[in-house]
Amino acid sequence: MAKDLDLEISADELDETSLEPRVYELGFHLDPELPTEEVKKSYQAVRELIEGKGTVVAEGEPQKIQLAYTISRQEVAGRRDFDSAYFSWIVYEATASNHAEIIAAASANKHIIRFIDLLTTKDAARHSAEMRELFMKTPERVEDAETVAGAELDAALESVAI
Repeated sequence: MAKDLDLEISADELDETSLEPRVYELGFHLDPELPTEEVKKSYQAVRELIEGKGTVVAEGEPQKIQLAYTISRQEVAGRRDFDSAYFSWIVYEATASNHAEIIAAASANKHIIRFIDLLTTKDAARHSAEMRELFMKTPERVEDAETVAGAELDAALESVAI
């Protein structure tokens, strides 16, 4: 037989949990047709809003990326499809009420075409920042390795052809 569980939370318990800061990660795509300066301004506006409502733990500044799939959005002038975007993320610590205000502001921001907000930890945020730094360095190494491998391959083919 199923037993009914008492899942009611008292107002005092709710107030305590909403006042306790938690760590969130806001990942968002900015409109790819924005000029570079406008992308920086939009990112800074989101960052300043978060700083006003909480504490920034880690961040990744906007980078233009190719999207894995097309994002469609209905606007006043009609439907717009996006195949690329400027992706950025900010990990922050805030109370539940301030978090709700940040999400409402992200929803209202016309430059943000899509966003995701996650509950996370400071350790996970630091790990994300470290991985981003490694990712930023990796393409240089890959290109250098490809150049070296290509030169070695060319030399090996020349020695075989002789």
